[in-house]
Amino acid sequence: MSYLLDKKIKEKKILKITLGIVVLIFLFYFRANIFDGLSSISQGVSHPVLVLGNIVGEKIKSVGSYFVSKNSLYQQNQKLQADLNFDEARMSNYDSVVADNASLKEILGGKDPKTPMVLAAILAKPNQSPYDTLVIDAGLAQGIKTGNTVFALGYDPTGKAIGDVPIGRIAEVYQNSSKVILFSSPGETTEAVIENNPAPSSSQGGNVFTELTGRGGGNFEMILPIDLTVQKGNQVDLPGTNPYLLAIIETVISDPRDPSIKALLQSPVNVQELKFVEVEI
Repeated sequence: MSYLLDKKIKEKKILKITLGIVVLIFLFYFRANIFDGLSSISQGVSHPVLVLGNIVGEKIKSVGSYFVSKNSLYQQNQKLQADLNFDEARMSNYDSVVADNASLKEILGGKDPKTPMVLAAILAKPNQSPYDTLVIDAGLAQGIKTGNTVFALGYDPTGKAIGDVPIGRIAEVYQNSSKVILFSSPGETTEAVIENNPAPSSSQGGNVFTELTGRGGGNFEMILPIDLTVQKGNQVDLPGTNPYLLAIIETVISDPRDPSIKALLQSPVNVQELKFVEVEI
């Protein structure tokens, strides 16, 4: 039995070896056709994969290009916006310089050469300094003294320039700066004159001297005898050899039971819009 089993095993081995040799001979003689077939199968399988890969690659490349392009456009937009902001700031500065130049020409254009004045820029206005005070860039070095009168260019309701208007006095002086107390500062009193104001009992007009009291913000009030006739639009001047318009009456308050009347006045100068003043020396 053992002999028969060994014989069968040997026969199987011989058969396997023989088949192997036959397959090798077959592959050797027909290798070109087989490899071509395998190549065709390989191409058939790989072609869709390659096509799909190319499509995906193109999509990825397209998406990358989109983000690169978008980032480039964003950077260009930022640069253009920065250039625009710079140009707007430069134009605004140019307009401001032109406006200041025109304002200076207007201030200096109608000057009386006999009245010496020092031009000064405003360093601080009432919204930046104590109420109804200014700080200017002229002081002892420019000949400024305590008590000097400060002027500004005034305008009528139509916007027409009406010349110098006294707006305050020098309260404190330093080497290159000064502090100005405005006449309209609350509680500040200023001598004034109502020109050519006739009383009912008089047929001739005359100057009525009075006193203005500041109410703040360019506003004043004055108390007058009831027999004086004043009305809206009357002008009140700062007395002197060359009287200057100080304020204009806006409202008159009277009561028959009261022996006096109250007039409310306003300066023709808007201090908040000022950039320059002049100081009489």
